[in-house]
This record gives sequence, C-alpha cells and structure tokens, in this order.
Amino acid sequence: MVNLADFQLKAMGSLIESMDDTNQEVMFKSPTGSGKTIVLTHFMYQYGQGHFNNVFVWLTPGKGELEEQSKDKMDKYIHNSSTKLLEEVMTEGFKENDACFINWEKLTKKGNNALKESEKENFQDLIINAHNNGLEFIIIVDESHQNDTVKASDIIDLFKPKKIIRTSATPSDYPNATLIEVNEEDVIAEGLIKKMIVINEDFGQSLEIDSQVGFLLDKSMNKQEELKAALKQNDSSVNPLIVVQLPNNSEVMQDEVERYLATKDITYENGLLAVWLSDKKQNLENIEGNDAKPIVIIIKQAIATGWDCPRAHILVKLRENTGETFEIQTIGRIRRMPELRHYDNDLLDSCYLYTFDEKFSEGVQLHFGNGALKGKKLFLKKEYRDFTLISEQKSILGAPKDAQQSLKTLVSYYDQQYGTSTKTTENKTRMETKGYIFSDKIIKNTFSGKIHTLTVEEFQNLDKIGMVEPLNTHTHGREYHNRVSTLGTKIGLSYEQMNTIVRRLFDKTVNYSRKILRLDTREVYAFVINNFEKLKEDFREAMASTFLQITSELPVVSEKPFYIPKEVLFTYNEKNRVQREYISNVYKGYLSSAEVRSDSEKTFEKYCNESEKVDWIYKNGDKGNEYLSIVYRDNSGTQKSFYPDYIVSKSGEVWIIETKGGFNRSGASEDIDKFSPKKFEVLKRYIDKHQLKGGFVRKDKSNNELFICMNNYNDDIQSEEWKLLDDFL
Repeated sequence: MVNLADFQLKAMGSLIESMDDTNQEVMFKSPTGSGKTIVLTHFMYQYGQGHFNNVFVWLTPGKGELEEQSKDKMDKYIHNSSTKLLEEVMTEGFKENDACFINWEKLTKKGNNALKESEKENFQDLIINAHNNGLEFIIIVDESHQNDTVKASDIIDLFKPKKIIRTSATPSDYPNATLIEVNEEDVIAEGLIKKMIVINEDFGQSLEIDSQVGFLLDKSMNKQEELKAALKQNDSSVNPLIVVQLPNNSEVMQDEVERYLATKDITYENGLLAVWLSDKKQNLENIEGNDAKPIVIIIKQAIATGWDCPRAHILVKLRENTGETFEIQTIGRIRRMPELRHYDNDLLDSCYLYTFDEKFSEGVQLHFGNGALKGKKLFLKKEYRDFTLISEQKSILGAPKDAQQSLKTLVSYYDQQYGTSTKTTENKTRMETKGYIFSDKIIKNTFSGKIHTLTVEEFQNLDKIGMVEPLNTHTHGREYHNRVSTLGTKIGLSYEQMNTIVRRLFDKTVNYSRKILRLDTREVYAFVINNFEKLKEDFREAMASTFLQITSELPVVSEKPFYIPKEVLFTYNEKNRVQREYISNVYKGYLSSAEVRSDSEKTFEKYCNESEKVDWIYKNGDKGNEYLSIVYRDNSGTQKSFYPDYIVSKSGEVWIIETKGGFNRSGASEDIDKFSPKKFEVLKRYIDKHQLKGGFVRKDKSNNELFICMNNYNDDIQSEEWKLLDDFL
C-alpha cells in the first residue's frame, strides 16, 4: 500500500465515518490531481476490513478503458484486493468485499448483452442473488456530473444501495447528501497541483491585434519556451505542453491554427504537433510522458474523460461566437505537477490560461475564486537586492513518519487532562470518573419515550437505554479495525501505526514503560468500541493542544541565506476600483489590489505604506525554499515550516511580522488558527536568536486599529500583551 498524504488520510476517514450517518448519498468533491482514486480505493479496502457483507460497485463514465485504469490502480495500490470488471461479474457473480469496476455505457447502451435475457443469469439476477445472500451494495459514481440522467438513476436503483458515493471536481447540487470536500490548499501544499492559475499574463489594459489565433499562440509559445528553460535549470527533462482548445464545430479555426503553427515549424510531420479530435487523432502515443516530443495538442471541448497529462502547463482557449459552457475539467488538465512536487519557483508552480473568451475567463474566476487572478511579473528594486536573513529549511532526510512522537504526546495529554501516571489501576478509576466506560462487553445506547413535536428539547428528554451484548472477536474484530483506522486518520497515521499506539497504551500483553491501562485483548476491543467518540475527541485535542510541553529532539534543519527574490509573479484583482501603487513595497509596481490577502494583511500593508516610520515592506511567500521559513515540530513530531507574513524595516531595524484574524466589535477572537500560540513561540525563538524585533499583529474591529503582541501570546485583546502598533512600528 502507498503512503497517503495527510489530506488523503483525512478524506478517507471522513468517507468511513459517512457510512454511519443517515444520509444515503455522499458527495466527495476532490480537485483534479488530488489522488481521488487513491483515496477511494483505500477507503474500500479499510471499510471492507472493518465491516461484513459489502460489495463495492465503481461506475465510470466515457466510452471505455477508464474502468480498467481504475481497476489497475486499485490492484497496484492494494495488493490481494478482489477487483472485477463486468465480464468477471457476469461469470462469477458478486461476492463479499468485491470491488467491481463497470463502465456506464456497458449497462445503459441499447442492445448491450449484459442486460439481455439469456441462458446465463443476467445482470439483474446477479444483483438479486447478492441481496438474497445478505450482501449490500455501496455504489461509487465516478465523475458523477457526467451521468446525472434518468437512465443512470435507474441503473443505480437496481442495486438498492445502502450508500451512494458520488465523486467529482465539479459536483451537481445534492442538498441531502453528506458533503466531503478535499481542500484545494491542502493539495497544493503537498505539491500535487500547481499553486495558481494565471489568466492572460501581461495583456495590458488595451490590445490591437490582427488575429486572435496568432496573438494567443504567440503568447503561449513564448511561455512554453520560458518554462522549458526554467525546467532545464532545475535539471528536469519535462517538456511543457500547450493545450489548444477549439470551439465545437470549428473546422475553419482548426485549419487556421494548424497553418499558423506550421509557420513556426510545429507540424504533425515533425512530431511537435498532436491532435485529439473525434475524427482525427495523431501523435498521441506516449504524449503523457514528461519528455514526450509534442509541444502543442489540439483538442475540443469534450476531451476524453480520465486523460491525465501532468506536463500540460498552458491552455489556449479560442473564442466561440455562440458561447460555450465553462468546463472546469479542461482547466484541471493543466493543474497537475508533472513531477508531483513544486519547484519553489512561481513560474513553474503556476499554470497559464490565454483566452479572449470573457465568459470562460469569468467561469474560471468564479470557480477558483482567488486561485485565478490577474498576474504580472514584478522586479525587486535594486536597493534591496543585498538584504539577507537566515532561513531555516527542513532536512532533506527529514524525520521518519512513525508513531513514536504521537505516542509520547498522548501519554502527556492523558497525564495533564486525566492525572494519569504509571499506576494503571488508579488511572482506570480517574478515567471512569470522567466518562470512560470499562467492560468486557459491548455497550450501545438507544432511546425510549414519546415525541410530540420535532424539537431538540423533546429529543433530549428521551430516556437513554443501554444495550449490552457479549463481545464476539469475529464480529467485533471488524468493528475494532474500523474504529482504530478512523482514529488513525484523525491524526495522520495508518491503521498499523494507530493499532500499535492503542496496544502500547492499553493492552497488558504489549510492553511499554508508560502504559496507561492494563487490559486483556478482549477488553481492549471493548474499550475502543465503547469509548470510540471519547477517544476520538481526546486524540484530536492532544495533537492540537498548545499547552503540552513535549520533549523531543530539536528539528534537524539547514540554515541558508535568505535573499528577497529578484522577481515575483504578482497576482491582483484587476476589477478593484482602487489600483494604488504602494511605494514602500520592495517591488516596483506593487498594487493595493494585491490578492490573495486577509483583512488584517490588507490593513497592515496600507498602514505600512502610509507610515512615515516604515522604510520598506516585503510580503513573504507561504510555500517554497525561496521564501523565509522557520522550522519546528508539531505535537506528533512532524517537521513543519512556518512562513511569517512580512519583513519590515523601520529606521534600519528589521521586524518580522505575522498577521492573524482580528477581534470583532465585541472583542471576540476571529483567529481560526489553533496553532497561533505555538507559532508565536516559534517566531519569538527566531527573533531572539537573530536579535530582531517583531510579533503578531491583529486588527481590533471595535476601533479599526492594529495591535501587536511581542512578548507572551494572549488571545484577549484586553490583555496588556497587546500594544497599539503605531506606538512601536
């Protein structure tokens, strides 16, 4: 099995939990390039290990092959998994824990043999037999937006599924479905997709052109050469690809594109041009390879579903006079990172869209919000090119991701929260007093009473009834597996790692010096099942707590000189009515309409530009080795990089500033970052070490003033720790 990224583990855990909620349907929204198939195949495996009598049916769109690709991926990721295609289902039927990959068209296409009456049992009979054998179906609808039809709905109804999981990067609205959404920022942070989409870079405010085809293709080819040169400097052989999307029914425009490219010596004959249209396919063999020869591919709107070409970097969308539906999947084709990592270079970590189609451009911005902004290149003013600080970077080797630090964290948490020690008998009493259940039987609750009106109060007044059943290691063994797996996903650990922690903490047959309880194996099963919700809450709190003083080795870091990057890709909101240049910024042409910026950041940048005390200000990046970073460990021992928001000079004195959510008019905190106190300590350590100044800056909305905290972190604006910024900076 492959190692899942933290966001993938979290998504898998949410899918497992969603199986127990009352909604029949689940909507799994995951950006293109986020490893959706990896998450779903691991979900099927883990859920099947923890539950009886399930069959998974994965329905894929398109004219074929995608179901085979998905099956092959599961066979690759999950060894010994029971995967089947439709042909095998027709000969063998459905069996427990089967993962059946079936193409929609083979079920819905008129005259298909799979649903014809014949001497064999037909498909419907196989489903009926499965139900008669006590099996239940969990349906996964891949790219669900493409098969939202009556016929597709009828097929799903055949299975009488206990759960339907619909997956898409652009899901339709299912108001009664449980929504599980992978955060795009998390996928970007893992380096799987590009940081941003740059639309019509350096187009200026007005244009005079002879031909949209020539102008847009020239822009894209210049960018392709720039990307190729930068990749070569990074010792990469990736050959960035331009995707030219034609409007449907546009043979004249296709001819114009091909003739113009021929003037640049990009042709089918020399292998630099490829085409993927329904009536013409050329030079497609191995085009997905990072070093493949074609540099341009011509497509239309309906490019084949499932086509993955991570080296695709640039999209040229040619305008359709009649207007065309915005297809987010097309943008998804240029968002993947070709080598599954960022290059710490804004040029290479972005993708590029060139178009005169205003509706399409607006569609991109509407869907991606701040991820699709106007961009232009800014250059560092000469007087700041020699400025330097020390930047900390994580060790290339890093720290092996194991359960040791998480184990120490949990011991420390239980010591502080429950007063536990090495006296396990006393620990049991302390934990029981605070709500933990101890029994060698499985205890579950139901309710009894009368409801007159559907109000929360009436439900709360129902009588709780405890149901007790003997522990069955066969039946409850799967439930234990399921619970431990879910606990692991909450703190970024695999089932195996989480099971090791549980055994060391609670199982008397496993040696560990700081054991909290000494239960026999049957009692451990019951303890985890009976206390699942409480364990989940405590484990999550332990990893997020900032009051724990975990003793661990200092992070292994390398210290390198930090210089302000000489050029930067600057993104801004071109529709903002105020486009004021901030003269105090280290970059020439830096605008007040800079995005993405929080309210506190916007207020702080405006403050610095208007302050006579500030010499200059630099907005630090939030990912990448080219920016100023400070390394620390979180409670699980994982190395993290903290990127402070700003470097500011005041009368030659260097300040490092981190801005956070402010305080509302009532004084309540709007900072949603649980780790602010920990990050404050990290920043203070760095400032003290290098004899600098700085702190956290937050906005008080009751008076619209900025305040700074420099010594001891406090989340109360009334605290003396918060000083008026104007008195110091």
